[in-house]
Amino acid sequence: MTRIIGVLNYKGGTGKTTTVVNLAAGLALRGERVLCVDLDAQGSLATYMGLRYTHSLADLLTGQAELKECIVPVRERFDLIPSDRSLLQAEGQLWRLNNDQQARALLAQKMGALDGYSYVILDYSPSISLIGQGALLYANEIIVPAAMNYLAMVGTRQVIETLKTVGRAPGHSVRLSMIVPTFYSSHLRKDREIMEALNQHFAGFVSDPIRINVALAEACSRRASIYEYAPRSAGAVDYAHLVEKVVDHG
Repeated sequence: MTRIIGVLNYKGGTGKTTTVVNLAAGLALRGERVLCVDLDAQGSLATYMGLRYTHSLADLLTGQAELKECIVPVRERFDLIPSDRSLLQAEGQLWRLNNDQQARALLAQKMGALDGYSYVILDYSPSISLIGQGALLYANEIIVPAAMNYLAMVGTRQVIETLKTVGRAPGHSVRLSMIVPTFYSSHLRKDREIMEALNQHFAGFVSDPIRINVALAEACSRRASIYEYAPRSAGAVDYAHLVEKVVDHG
């Protein structure tokens, strides 16, 4: 059965896309087939991996392309449905339907023909949208990356409140899988205090942190996962641990 995992925080700058890329790449290295779906009009996933493509998520949602036409190979066993600014136009078309229920159900309907993947990983936009709301109805579990600052903590709380609301939708259940602290330095008192607060407020859901590591930023500029760019770095070690935790949660 395919696990559909969303990666979401309503605050930008939390390492969300970095987490999506390295979680997907790590799962693919374990032999799993993984599809990432970019739900952000900024198109960060395709930019991160330096991909060119013909069709995007917007084409899928507006009926201009079939599902298989929108899937772009990234690495062995690692594929992507990219997005770009055309997603804003698709969002506008959804609003013009004047039927929120139909609009929110569209992504799941369009993804219904998907087959052969062990994992689908959704990279959400930090802003609330109809497409994002539909993706919450499509997902089974949510990972929340939380940077070491107060606003990321607020965004984490907002995500959890949203999950409670979505969980009340008839016939649907989406759960919080884990909170992943990012950009963590044990040398900073602020970071240690935020880690303590996360563990107090979200006991049992907080993973080991992703330590702040320059190799993670450099990997993006080289269009590579952390395992390709710096396999012995702290970033590679931390994301490998996260991959193991995700697999164990299954």
